[in-house]
Amino acid sequence: MASLAREALRRQQAFAAADEAALDGLISVRPPAGQPRPEPVWDDARVLEHTNVGQRYRRLVLATGTIARTALAGQFLMITVPPTGGERILLPRPMAIHRRHPDAGTVEVIYGVAGRGTIALADVAVGGSLLVTGPLGRGFEIPSDARTALLIGRGVGVCAIMASVEDAAARGVDATVVLSGRTRFDLIGVTDCAELGAAVIPVTDDDGSSSIPALGERLRAEFRDNPPAVILVCGAGVLARLAAELGAEWGVPVQVSLEAHMACGLGYCHGCAAPVATDPEVEGPLVCVDGPVFDAALPVSSL
Repeated sequence: MASLAREALRRQQAFAAADEAALDGLISVRPPAGQPRPEPVWDDARVLEHTNVGQRYRRLVLATGTIARTALAGQFLMITVPPTGGERILLPRPMAIHRRHPDAGTVEVIYGVAGRGTIALADVAVGGSLLVTGPLGRGFEIPSDARTALLIGRGVGVCAIMASVEDAAARGVDATVVLSGRTRFDLIGVTDCAELGAAVIPVTDDDGSSSIPALGERLRAEFRDNPPAVILVCGAGVLARLAAELGAEWGVPVQVSLEAHMACGLGYCHGCAAPVATDPEVEGPLVCVDGPVFDAALPVSSL
């Protein structure tokens, strides 16, 4: 058993290193936003629903009217996990805002149960409350003249792009959404996209359709005659690089949401450095405040 655990850890570390390398030279800070960023609030949000999603994820519906009304697509929350079994979880967890329901005053969050924090979070009962801070970060922006958009998400990365599907539906933008996961039972967002009228391209590991070569071939065929006006992506560095390659081929902008461990989400701790090359004498951008959404483009040397 110990050898199996070590092998699993080795594979996880190798994947993480390869995924980080895929972002090399790809990421840059976006220009000033066209829409002012809302001021974050601290809210004791009541838990209205807490249910399973597929085989690997949990869905929270939180009552937090100010955040529901002001959050921009691609922004996130910091959720403080209450003590459980006498154990205190010190740091809040960053989680993308999956859906916004301003009329109802609610937001939805979907998360995977993976470590101490999310295991404890899974025990929070309906009727309880969670301290949430948000909305936070720089979100996605669909260009004002865009009529079509390609959105790509994998696993819980789908949650970062779903509010952009909401924006596309509200503006009459034709959205095509790639939903990627290990199996079809792990796909997040199928019912959301159906509700919002977005076309879905489901891809999974178990049938090989989620591999980068297979997905790239499929998207090139799908958009050969009519490329999208913008590409939005979250979920893996290799997906971001594929999106940048497609953006270069089609001559369209690419925005990528990065995932990072965070202690505060507000830029105070300076612990979530973005993979952007900077002067070594100057502190570089942070994922929490300069992102999580960045521009992605292939280095000139790669073109």
